[in-house]
Amino acid sequence: MERDDQIIETVLLAGKIMIENGADMARVDDTMTRIARNAGIKDPKIFETTTGILMSLPEKRASQVEPIQKRTIDLEKVSSVNQQSRAFQKGQISLQEFRDSLIKLNVTSPFFSFWLQLVAATVISVTLMLMYGGAWQDMFATALAGGFGYSCYYFINNRLQVRFVSEFLGAFLIGITAVLCVRWGAGNQIDMITIGGVMPLVPGVPITNAVRDVFAGHFLSGMARALESLLSACAIGMGIAFVFRFM
Repeated sequence: MERDDQIIETVLLAGKIMIENGADMARVDDTMTRIARNAGIKDPKIFETTTGILMSLPEKRASQVEPIQKRTIDLEKVSSVNQQSRAFQKGQISLQEFRDSLIKLNVTSPFFSFWLQLVAATVISVTLMLMYGGAWQDMFATALAGGFGYSCYYFINNRLQVRFVSEFLGAFLIGITAVLCVRWGAGNQIDMITIGGVMPLVPGVPITNAVRDVFAGHFLSGMARALESLLSACAIGMGIAFVFRFM
């Protein structure tokens, strides 16, 4: 019975890490099933959504539930779980070693510093603004708007942890920056500066995963991700709309 509990805990932890860090459900289901079968479970029963995972072993009458309380984007963790599951499949690591590595990955996985994320957000804002037909003269204003907006989004999202408020306030700050830059002569096109500035906030990965989940038959998770992406997009749009309405 102790072996069965260890298998379930390992499978659930792997699935939890993947869902929390942006993996689509088809990949999560495939990885969890592969781990369970390689651990000796012929017919594992696994049900996963964006808010929780349920696994049971029908022959042993053992089951556990793992809640999913946060969701972010860290594809490095998803890739690491995949690599370790394949190492376990090949017999390169034991079940206990696999479980210990997952526990360590869940709490100590390296993440890019805020400054690197800020530089990346600035570069994305400027390059996409130019791709959408913006002028070179608006590069500084777009970089400023994108940097301020992402900084606001980052700190509110990490300090307050209130969903959609960070997107709203980040977009609001981007809109204000775009308007002020044009009024003070640092930019020419408010619309292009705004579009470039909000690009780092757009929920691209959740939208992609929502489509993948629906096509793979995971309709419940796909609709949940789509709704989450829609609410994020609405928060961004409302933040910009407030600026254009009152300034």
